[in-house]
Amino acid sequence: MTSFPGGISQAISGGGMSQFKEAIREELEESMKLDLERILSTAPESELEHIKKDLEGFQKLFHRFLQEEGPSVDWGKIQRPPEDSIQPYEKINSRGLPDNISCVLNKLVVVKLNGGLGTSMGCKGPKSLIGVRNENTFLDLTVKQIEHLNTIYNTDVPLVLMNSFNTDEDTKKILQKYSHCRVKIYTFNQSRYPRINKESLLPIAKDLSYSVENAETWYPPGHGDIYASFYNSGLLDTLINDGKEYIFVSNIDNLGATVDLYILNHLMNPPNGKRCEFVMEVTDKTRADVKGGTLTQYEGKLRLLEIAQVPKPRVDEFKSVSKFKIFNTNNLWISLSAIKRLQEANALDMEIIVNPKTLDGGLNVIQLETAVGAAIKCFENSLGINVPRSRFLPVKTTSDLLLVMSNLYSLNAGSLTMSEKREFPTVPLVKLGSSFTKVQDYLKRIESIPDMLELDHLTVSGDVTFGKNVTLKGTVIIIANHGDRIDIPPGAVLENKIVSGNLRILDH
Repeated sequence: MTSFPGGISQAISGGGMSQFKEAIREELEESMKLDLERILSTAPESELEHIKKDLEGFQKLFHRFLQEEGPSVDWGKIQRPPEDSIQPYEKINSRGLPDNISCVLNKLVVVKLNGGLGTSMGCKGPKSLIGVRNENTFLDLTVKQIEHLNTIYNTDVPLVLMNSFNTDEDTKKILQKYSHCRVKIYTFNQSRYPRINKESLLPIAKDLSYSVENAETWYPPGHGDIYASFYNSGLLDTLINDGKEYIFVSNIDNLGATVDLYILNHLMNPPNGKRCEFVMEVTDKTRADVKGGTLTQYEGKLRLLEIAQVPKPRVDEFKSVSKFKIFNTNNLWISLSAIKRLQEANALDMEIIVNPKTLDGGLNVIQLETAVGAAIKCFENSLGINVPRSRFLPVKTTSDLLLVMSNLYSLNAGSLTMSEKREFPTVPLVKLGSSFTKVQDYLKRIESIPDMLELDHLTVSGDVTFGKNVTLKGTVIIIANHGDRIDIPPGAVLENKIVSGNLRILDH
């Protein structure tokens, strides 16, 4: 910890522990303020204004971080949401669509969270530029979906990308290829916040340069930053002036997050006449989703509860599929005028996520982040809609990539839908081992994507390759022991089989 001058020793001699803590907080805030002023003094004149806004936002977050003690929720106050606060999708869908759906669509803006890199899949650059289906990237599929809507309904739904300083430049270069598409594309940047030394609680950045050495000293502060950065960019006002009323926000790597006309109609033409300012799409938990954030009732408001906020003794209860049956898909529908009102009143209060990291040189740092869905409690008349699992199709790993590249899905106008030839509506469980983690290794090891229409479960571990036209059915487990290699021959049909290190094929 930083050495502190006289104020602290006086507080201790006064005997008050709370005074002592308050003195430490004040010293830290003052030291942080001086460091941030020093960093700001290195800003180029052209960027001064928006960097100042970023650092002011960070300072507010840091202030709150110092004030908070312990978990931000009192477990005893958590209640199940009232019945009508989470509507089944079937009820929303059963209302049908009005004749003027084009007018309704013209009030919508699609926002994709595009701040992430493809590093977890061994790729450099923005994750949105990874090829996922027929050489289409996440971004290609998104543009095709919106262009299809605009063409069919003769509308003008724009696409907005929230980039980070990591993805902005590469994304903008690619956008030129969509200049002839029937989609207006806007971008704005997430804030750029300084990483904090875990010991001193001060920034590790010395200046604002974009040098390679300085890259690790900054971070984008989570998608909860969307409200402030969208507002600060001026784009929020531009879209409101264009007559837009709602944004549909989702992660760019969730291929199930397409514009749903029934949900949009429910927002714009509510059956009770009272519009929702915030709708969160939730879906039923499976064993694979036990860590996902869930909706609860807390102090009379709908509230997103994340695993990081749960007291340790309650974590198993939180993961219980019977008590907390749903989780947040991060597909959100939010009123633009409400964002503006709350932002101007400084009334958006999201729980702080403290994300510890160890840098390449071994330095321990923390990042202060927020999540976009955590703001649900700040909006009026919020609602959860329990949507089909098909609206949650994230691609976080090459195991997910194998599913979306396979014949389990058909592609139409940029949207993936489960093949009608699959008899079960559930998605197979796929676990590819560490030899497949990087996209380039995965592509080398799989000569053509296997037929997976009748697959329930696939586990692959070790040095394994797949020939062309392989078919997988039921439960298939392929394990190459250390030093062994397994080549699944072209045309092989594996049904309920365990393939082990010496290529013996056993019935499962």
